[in-house]
Amino acid sequence: ILNYDIMARFRRRTCIILLLFILFICSIMMALKTLRPDRAGFGDPFGLGLLPELQQRIVLLDNKQNSLNKVQGDTVTRVSNLHSIAVNTMKASMSPVNKLEEELASPNYNFHIFYYSWFGNPQFDGKYIHWNHPLLPHWDPKIANNYPKGRHNPPEDIGANFYPELGSYSSKDPSVIEAHMKQMRSASTGVIVLSWYPPGMADENGEPTDDLVPVILDYAHKYNLKVTFHIEPYKDRDDRSMYHNVKYIIDKYGGHPAFYRHKTSTGRFLPMFYVYDSYVTIPEIWANLLTVSGSQTIRNTPYDALFIALLVEERHKHDIHRSGFDGMYTYFATNGFSYGSSHHNWASLKAFCDSNNLMFIPSVGPGYIDTSIRPWNNHNTRNRVNGKYYETAFSAALLVRPEIISITSFNEWHEGTQIEKAVPKRTGQVVYLDYKPHKPNVYLELTQKWSEKYRKEQEQWLM
Repeated sequence: ILNYDIMARFRRRTCIILLLFILFICSIMMALKTLRPDRAGFGDPFGLGLLPELQQRIVLLDNKQNSLNKVQGDTVTRVSNLHSIAVNTMKASMSPVNKLEEELASPNYNFHIFYYSWFGNPQFDGKYIHWNHPLLPHWDPKIANNYPKGRHNPPEDIGANFYPELGSYSSKDPSVIEAHMKQMRSASTGVIVLSWYPPGMADENGEPTDDLVPVILDYAHKYNLKVTFHIEPYKDRDDRSMYHNVKYIIDKYGGHPAFYRHKTSTGRFLPMFYVYDSYVTIPEIWANLLTVSGSQTIRNTPYDALFIALLVEERHKHDIHRSGFDGMYTYFATNGFSYGSSHHNWASLKAFCDSNNLMFIPSVGPGYIDTSIRPWNNHNTRNRVNGKYYETAFSAALLVRPEIISITSFNEWHEGTQIEKAVPKRTGQVVYLDYKPHKPNVYLELTQKWSEKYRKEQEQWLM
């Protein structure tokens, strides 16, 4: 009887220990998945706006066309007045250059950061723009019926899972532009990759922003930052329209001291253009523009530049090479979502680029969450893990020794990839995420840390 009792207790203790061990292993696996998730099935995309090749391209472009018809007649006058106000404000607040250089980290022109100037509020724009983003329905009606519909109602309820320290700001507000430039400079980034649509065009939820470019260039110059352009998939984008739009950008903004030019291996200084959703256009069309023998070639003309394509699927690397692009970037901040955004694929992509004389620009991000506008997309959420996710991405990028690292993003609030300062906020409807236990500037500080680390490692690469 005694032996039986001892054995029973032993079995119970063993079962408890085994159960605790299994729970411990599961916890570790979940934590690792947060940092380095397995490659998600590519059949589960973010939504219509991100992968138009896979989900209803025509609807997206039709919506863009509808937004053109809503452009207000006084937009140019209003923005022109804002430009005058911004210039006067900037002149009045201009600090001595030496003092500015002492206070802020030096810019790293190999750190490029995606920036969006599409936000608006009643004070500067007469209404809220983008902060009132609609809830996007899932493409499967059966799934869509399980989720809420409608749109957000700023300023308490905005289309984001985090809340900006500056509130539901307008991208036209000179004080906001200056605050953004100061934050980006403090993070030791050097090049702003500005989301851009041609004059009179905009994304389906916004309004034209090209008239704001001169103000952004002026403030960028004050902080010794450079500006390049992230050309969005505007309506009827092809070789001919791209030629005219590149010509427009270089003619209008190319003479500004903040306009970015990249020094190539041959010693030339060329503008650089990131081309979002480049894979939507077939390689033969791009080749007309980007190869020397193309019918619409921009090569060896005053408008020649470095063109960087978006790589999503593995097969895109061959299309990019055939198209005549100069390099590729990965954009998405969700490790495991696509082939290009998966950290473990960066080494092979860098090797492909090296062997084909292409630039490889990995994109790192602090995390991802877009359930404020795509409530059905929680499986693509990537927890920030108090900054560890961001540092994991930087570490993966440095391993492949890239010439440039891009950061997704400074202020894409809808997708929760922002490194802009965010603050805790609770309303009757929602509790916003925040950066606690850290301060609102934690991701700016982490960016500055990795910028310095990149500089030091790059010196070793070049030795």
